Amino acid sequence: MVYLCSMNGLFLLLTALTAMSATAPSDSTKVKEEELQEVIVTAHTAEQRVSSLQLGTEQMQVKELTSRPALFGEADVMRSLQLLPGVKAESDASSNFQVRGGTAAQNSILLDKTPVYSVGHLAGLFSAFNDNALSGATLYKGLVPAQYGGASSAIFDITGRAGRADAWGGNVGIGLLSAKASAEGPIVRDKLSVLLNARRSYADLFLKMFDDYRNNELYFYDTNLKLNWEIDGRNRLQLSGFISKDKTALSDLVSVEWRNMTASLQWMHRMGQRSESRTSFFASSYDMDNSIRLMDTDQAYSGHIRHYGLQHNAQIEAFGQKINLGAQTMLSDVMSAEWQILDDHQKEQRKGWDNSAWADWLWVSPNGRFTLSAGMRLNAFSALGGTYYYDIDEDGNITWLHQRKEYRPVKTWVSLEPRVSFLWKAEPQWSLKAGYSRMTQNIHALRNQDTSTPFDRYTISTNLLRPQHADQVGAGFFWMTEGQDYDVSVEGYYRHVNNVPDYRDGVNFASAIEIERLLLTGEGRSYGVELCVRKNTGCLTGWLSYTLAWSQTRIDGINGGEWYDANNDRRHDINVVLTYRLSSAWTLSATWVFNTGQAFTAPSAKYQLIDNYIYYYAERNGYRAPDYHRLDIGAVWSRKMAGGKLTREWNFGIFNLYNRYNPWLIRFEDSTYGRGTKAKQYSLFGIVPSVSFNLKW
Repeated sequence: MVYLCSMNGLFLLLTALTAMSATAPSDSTKVKEEELQEVIVTAHTAEQRVSSLQLGTEQMQVKELTSRPALFGEADVMRSLQLLPGVKAESDASSNFQVRGGTAAQNSILLDKTPVYSVGHLAGLFSAFNDNALSGATLYKGLVPAQYGGASSAIFDITGRAGRADAWGGNVGIGLLSAKASAEGPIVRDKLSVLLNARRSYADLFLKMFDDYRNNELYFYDTNLKLNWEIDGRNRLQLSGFISKDKTALSDLVSVEWRNMTASLQWMHRMGQRSESRTSFFASSYDMDNSIRLMDTDQAYSGHIRHYGLQHNAQIEAFGQKINLGAQTMLSDVMSAEWQILDDHQKEQRKGWDNSAWADWLWVSPNGRFTLSAGMRLNAFSALGGTYYYDIDEDGNITWLHQRKEYRPVKTWVSLEPRVSFLWKAEPQWSLKAGYSRMTQNIHALRNQDTSTPFDRYTISTNLLRPQHADQVGAGFFWMTEGQDYDVSVEGYYRHVNNVPDYRDGVNFASAIEIERLLLTGEGRSYGVELCVRKNTGCLTGWLSYTLAWSQTRIDGINGGEWYDANNDRRHDINVVLTYRLSSAWTLSATWVFNTGQAFTAPSAKYQLIDNYIYYYAERNGYRAPDYHRLDIGAVWSRKMAGGKLTREWNFGIFNLYNRYNPWLIRFEDSTYGRGTKAKQYSLFGIVPSVSFNLKW
């Protein structure tokens, strides 16, 4: 199909253009969740890793992001996440992450309890989350509390930072790709504060200087706003907003644009010394628009995901018991695709109503050695009328059409999701943990490439497409030295997923507007072991992690109904992360990453039909790309001025120090006259130096 070839070529063209441009203390009765969250994140010690109940939980030290090597000098919470055990990067071109055999599309990313999608700038090179706007972030790798849902792999819960309530401050910075600024302070001292962050690229400003590029566009921006109102000692309101946008346009020939917008209003109420509640109203919108005009051929493609929801959660502690109760209702509007190819206009848009209720119970033994958490989440998802639904035969052909009145349920799926976690701490220095979790996902992604891009198509659970159900069990051993100088963790897991979607053989994401016609569903499984050794004190700190993992899929009608390696199956992963405090001004850092090459599908044979060569594929994902590895180094110089009120900071880095060209894309090309076929590897980055400057007050 002309459109698909054009969009694939467009993605390669825009990514290449991007790479070229890039190289050129408080009252205990008050509601203080924001500050408490920040303390937890920055003080995630060895003792906490040993004593915390939840298995497979990683808390990000957001304040230390700037001390690690960063691509193009942009401190990125998403790329830092990829250095943790059990977490993999999709590719050099993506800040998206994969967890324990799941895909990036099976994760849920929450910003101030609001879902966001495709949160990457420059087609995903780095995330749209400005580090100056973040307070803390927690990753749940499959074993999650009952209050979380909507994903079949992992939950990444990000908390935005509230502005200072005592005095005004700010930050300005500039790097190779963008400049950023922030301001924060009290509107009413100790009562009402505001935080505003903004970041924008500036490459397009230089394009305007050249006549040949004057009509081209290449920019991104993101903004964060947070108002925090301390009403009284028991009540607090927070209003949060986030906007990000990317646009790339080559004159009037090609245009690619995607946008994220979120808004949330949260009321936090303390119901005594040990009980509190949170009520949240939230809305989010993700939109993508792409167009191409070549050789009198006009093509346009767009899609969106929109959510509007209300959530209430209460934590109650009484008689030595802790109970977490809550409920959420959310209306989803998902347009999987709308495209215009010449005179052919097609659109598929669906709406769904997602309702959940949950309860968690926490019990601690009198001697403190045993901790048990048991919970249940009930989810009811309804595909709503107002548009066509259909039945299909085994070949994907439509056999019947259904249409219900708008907002009338077409199909409702009800799921029970039990969650259990157990901790046994026989000695102060070591513990054993185990758990089981079931999760349900009702928003599904159909990817255009092997990795996530802004061109992905999304859809909801329908009368044909069932919710994905993921069951995961895990166990782990945690140990630390007496002084917490070192700690070691070993975790094992097994994860099974039902109703995993994948392409039918011989189709692609643009073969039909009706997305269910492109899909077959089956089951997936992943299992592995994660080892992590950390050094926590002294001038030299960091960790070494190793993951041994398998990820496989089985779908009737694909690969002869046999198990095959998933695209994200990588047998070995090694991460080495080191930080060295050289002096009060200088901090040095280095990271080394290795992982087994990604599985991909290669043609086994080809035959000639008239003047065309047709490839034959005998096995799905039966080949491996070359192994991936790279070394990054960085240095941060920081010094206070003006009596400690002003801080200057220089951040230097080199991405891929030994200039290895790792595989990003592998394509197959016919040799002259079609006599043979060769595989050609495309790499995105060699060595990339960077520098950025920040001024804080």
